[in-house]
Amino acid sequence: MYIIQLIRQWFNNPLFLRPRFYKWWALCAALFFLSFIWKQLYFFAFVLMVALPILALLECIILFRLRDAVSGKRNCSERFSNGDQNSIYLSIQNKYSIPVLMQVIDEAPVEFEIRNFNHRMRMKANSACTLHYTLRPVRRGIYHFGYLRIYVNSPLGLVSRRFILEKPQSVSVYPSYLQLRKFELLAISNRLTDLGIKKIRKIGHNREFDQIKEYVAGDDIRTINWKATARKSYLMVNTYQDEKSQQLYCIIDKGRTMKMPFEDMSLLDYAINSSLVLSNIAIRKEDKAGLLTYSNKLGHFVKADKKPNQMARILEALYSQDMEFKESDVARLYMQVSAQIKQRSLLMLYTNFESLVSLHRQLPSLRKIASQHLLVVVFFENTELRSLTQMKADRLEEVYVKAIAEKFAFEKRQIAKELQRYGIHCILTSPEQLTVSSVNKYLELKARGMI
Repeated sequence: MYIIQLIRQWFNNPLFLRPRFYKWWALCAALFFLSFIWKQLYFFAFVLMVALPILALLECIILFRLRDAVSGKRNCSERFSNGDQNSIYLSIQNKYSIPVLMQVIDEAPVEFEIRNFNHRMRMKANSACTLHYTLRPVRRGIYHFGYLRIYVNSPLGLVSRRFILEKPQSVSVYPSYLQLRKFELLAISNRLTDLGIKKIRKIGHNREFDQIKEYVAGDDIRTINWKATARKSYLMVNTYQDEKSQQLYCIIDKGRTMKMPFEDMSLLDYAINSSLVLSNIAIRKEDKAGLLTYSNKLGHFVKADKKPNQMARILEALYSQDMEFKESDVARLYMQVSAQIKQRSLLMLYTNFESLVSLHRQLPSLRKIASQHLLVVVFFENTELRSLTQMKADRLEEVYVKAIAEKFAFEKRQIAKELQRYGIHCILTSPEQLTVSSVNKYLELKARGMI
């Protein structure tokens, strides 16, 4: 009965011969061959030929005597954060009464192109351990994990037993909520300067009156209320609170210009991650945040609000955005803005320009939008050109390449000046600094009372 159960386990958990088994058989064959020359070797070859199957059978009995000798589980979040390192933990438990050698293979999603995840380790008897590794997705969508396979062998190392422990599972990759949490935690602890967020002094008194209170050290002496001071015989100051419920819309261009990659992520995904963080900060400032996307046709529209579920609505809308490969129609965007955004708002337009010609095609519509709202055009510096402009040119070909790179970099700066000439605010930034630059601009405009 035990032999039948053992055979049944062999079929359910396949048995594999390890390279050491074949090496010993090769040595046995070599000894038999050499025994034609040195007859003394025949005895050793015969002993090895008899011992190998016995040892392999013994190791099979050791490995297959327990049905669930090894258990394992993959622990990871149901949602991954796009562009960030996401942690995966593998919990492995050895129930054998002897130390064993394990080869752990976790079938990561094919999008990561990981073909060498092969962790080898030695586990003590009746012990457990946790393996940790990270994955960095670079596009949104659904990713599929395969099986968790573990190959176990005893110290003899002649055969191994395979365990298939985890069923395939799927995870959704959302816009960078890890970056969102990082900014949120630093904002709570007043440490946003660690990320490059500037402390911006408020200009003027473009704030709403709150109350009159007694002066304490540190209050602005310009807010002293002299009439109240005369009545009370001690210093009294006016206190103000920031104007609230201003509208902020993140407008994202999904056209072909946003397909350009940087560190394996498209500019569209950088814009989506930045929009998520900026919307959250706006809501924390008690402003209203909304979203609008466009390409050659109108996309998603999320009306500006500051309700508790607004960030969830914006997150779901950003998750479903797809790239379009046609030229974006800013004139159609202007019509949508005019029809759906009635109140004067701050519009953060994430797009990209590679030449002055492309800007001039869209400039009339941008000027119309800027006449009704406070428009900030966010476009990207070509970071690949930076290394070309800084390289040392020794050959004629390198001189030409450097000159062309400097021409394109200069044209980017010219685009920024052209926008400013028509009263349109702009941000020219590298993709990795996009979120910090956008938040700084929002705080600056809010401090200056422009929204």
